[in-house]
This record gives sequence, C-alpha cells and structure tokens, in this order.
Amino acid sequence: MKRTIVGAAVVAGVALAAAPAQAAPKIDPVKELKAELAPGKAVNVLATAKVTYSPGQYATSELDGTIGFGTRGVVASDVAHTLRYSPDLLRRMMKAEPEQTEALQQSSTRMISAGDVSYVSGPVVEEGLRRADASWVRYGGVAVPAGNLLLEVLEPDTLKTLLAERTSARDGVVKGSITTKKLASVSDAFAERFGAPSKKSRVGKISYTIWFGANGLIQRVSAKGVLPVGDKGSVQVESETRFMDWGRQVTVLLPLEGDVIDKKEVEDDVPTGVPGIWN
Repeated sequence: MKRTIVGAAVVAGVALAAAPAQAAPKIDPVKELKAELAPGKAVNVLATAKVTYSPGQYATSELDGTIGFGTRGVVASDVAHTLRYSPDLLRRMMKAEPEQTEALQQSSTRMISAGDVSYVSGPVVEEGLRRADASWVRYGGVAVPAGNLLLEVLEPDTLKTLLAERTSARDGVVKGSITTKKLASVSDAFAERFGAPSKKSRVGKISYTIWFGANGLIQRVSAKGVLPVGDKGSVQVESETRFMDWGRQVTVLLPLEGDVIDKKEVEDDVPTGVPGIWN
C-alpha cells in the first residue's frame, strides 16, 4: 500500500490534503483498517482515560504499549498502565481496599493479554508473586484491553458506524456523536465493558473526534460521554488515544509457563479481578 498520495486524498468524503487540479481518489478508512488486520501486524498505542464518578471523585489512567492483530481483529496486547485516584476518591479507596490501592499508586502494572487470558505483573500482585516465586499472575475470563476506553476504533464495524454517525468531516478530521445503545449494538468491546442495553435501559451519549492520516489510517481518537449506571446514576468517561507505527511486524510473546502462577492459587494475595480500568 502506497503511503505517499499524489493529489487530494479523501477520507469519509473529506479532502485530507489540498492539491488543486488533481483527481481526488477515494480512501475508505474501514478498508484500510481491515488491510492491517493480519497475523504478525500490530500498532502502538498511547492512551489516557478519566472516569468521574461524582464531583471530586475520579480516577485517571494511562496505557502505553502494543496491540497485535489477527484476521478477525485485535487478538493480543502487551501494555503497561497506571491508575491514579483524586484525593477524595483515594481516601475512600484506602478505607475499602488499602493494600491494593496503595500498590496501584506505586507504579505501572504490566499486562500481556491473548484471547481471554491476561498475565499481570507489578506491585499490585507482588505479594502473590513473591509467595509463589513467580513473575506473572494469570487471570482467565478477561478480554484484551481496548485501545480506547470508550471507542474501540480497531473494530471495523465500530469505525464504519462512527463514520456514518458523523456530524462533520473536514481536512481528515471527523466529528460526531453516538448513543450508547447504538454503540453497544455494533461494538463487542463496548458491550463487554459497559454491558449490552436492554429495552428498559437508559441511554447515554458519546461525542467523538477522529483524526486520519493521508493513508486513511487512524492517528488519534478522542471521546467523551456520560454513561447511565443503574436506575438513576451515571459516570462521565473521557478517553484519548494516539495510534503509531501502523503495520509494524510484531508477535506478542506470552510468558513462559514456569514463570506463571494462576490467580486461584494466590487468590488471597492478589486482586479478585485484573486491576485497573482497562479490563
């Protein structure tokens, strides 16, 4: 695939580069994304997220690493992520889960994921690792973390829907909004994380901006939404992700079996679920 495009490139019906008196070949971002979904290919991500539960009580997180692809989409990842609490929320969490909360504030947690299994290392599982003389705790029944907490634009159906729901598109920048109900109907990642809505579910709304490169691949996505929780509650979620080094040849290597301990074998010394907000 050529990365230098002569003339005006059009993504989602919008000129990406000015070049008068030249034809404007159409570039389909969904088609370009699908071309990247192949075994051995990967993309680097740098993401941030903020979840606000109530005024003054919020958590922020950063995620940095590599996401690997297969023919059907995301299949593996190797990332490090941090979790920080606002002062008010930190005081609350220290009362509820003092050891885990303190460990999460110390340094990043590394996580290697493939299929429905994640391998975790870092201060938050250090006690279990030390007792088992291991380097990784294996958690089952978890999904590979999404590249963006709200919008998994690495899903072709999700990207297609977001392009269709756009309210503006200019110079390679697409803006729009989508309801949580519609997003959950097309995005497996969103439905797994936040739940599939029922007929009686309240509906939230997510606004987004997506930046495309001249080759039609996503460079950056920013999203913000208010998600309903329960009968009356809600949380505000903001997340921004930068995608770099598309097409790099990478194989995500899983830890050696001799370095791994199952969570159930050290369950008294490690968190019940994968720590952080990305799973």
